[in-house]
Amino acid sequence: MTTLLASIFVFGLLITAHELGHFILAKINGVKVLEFSIGMGPRLFKVKGKETEYSLRLLPVGGYVKMLGEEEECDDPRAFRKQSPWKRLSILIAGAFMNFILAIILFIVIFYNVGVTTLTIDSVVRDYPAFRSGIRPGDKIVAVNGNKINSWNEFLIFMNNNQNKEFVLTVKRDNIIIDKKLEPMKNQEENRYIIGITPKVEKGKLLVAISSSINETIVSIKQMLIVLGGLITRKVSTDNLGGPVAIIKMSGEAAKIGIWSLLYFAGFLSINLGIMNLIPFPALDGGWVVITFIEGITGRKIDENKIGLINLIGFTLLMLLAIIITYRDILRIFA
Repeated sequence: MTTLLASIFVFGLLITAHELGHFILAKINGVKVLEFSIGMGPRLFKVKGKETEYSLRLLPVGGYVKMLGEEEECDDPRAFRKQSPWKRLSILIAGAFMNFILAIILFIVIFYNVGVTTLTIDSVVRDYPAFRSGIRPGDKIVAVNGNKINSWNEFLIFMNNNQNKEFVLTVKRDNIIIDKKLEPMKNQEENRYIIGITPKVEKGKLLVAISSSINETIVSIKQMLIVLGGLITRKVSTDNLGGPVAIIKMSGEAAKIGIWSLLYFAGFLSINLGIMNLIPFPALDGGWVVITFIEGITGRKIDENKIGLINLIGFTLLMLLAIIITYRDILRIFA
């Protein structure tokens, strides 16, 4: 039951935020919205507004904002395709933008209440690499190998990728910049390489929470883009991909740990959803962005029938991919 409720919460929150972004910008730009739906499949109930029908559907794995003239010819001046390319572009990217905003809000709530893991070193374990190199409590991590570090999470990602290779850690001590060479050692119990430091945690500071949330979101976006690049260049295995079943499983596991873990997972997933929707592939927001951008540059509209066919093909391929990923997720669970 915990897993079910957690997954519904996570899916519902992410989908609502995404579709709300499209909905708000459509209204701002004067586009008539026919339906605002959370979920897919059979309708559970609906509420009729002045001109928009608000509905909740059975399957919490998607949603949509249906706009007048979005996929069909329409002469109404409030139709989506009658708007300027730049107005349409703002509506299309608003869903992903709202997912990023949601992630920042969730991170702020978490960091304010649980605390922010800063780059200031709180303690140094004796006889570990950091201690032997002269790193001391109060030092603040500035960079690794000359590359600026903006958050503790970014530092952990570096450590995970770096493994046992020697690196240069730059710290600030009493406004003096110091470079230290370190060679990580393996922690056998945790099966990872460490240098023997723990960070200082700051709790209940709103400005710190806001700043850290923005940094956390930026770092997560960068990492997601790196993973996508790795998938394209085949440096990252497709075995790391997960679908709805994997998300449901992870939502349940996060919920069992606690509400803060679940909210963090929701924020991280919201960022992934935003980026995935901006991939320039037919039927995704990113595919529409490419079409709209081309129309804005050329000043000519692309034939509606061609767009419909391209999106149909894209949607079919996405559904096949979703089925394959879901099948693999199920095999992993019962393996």
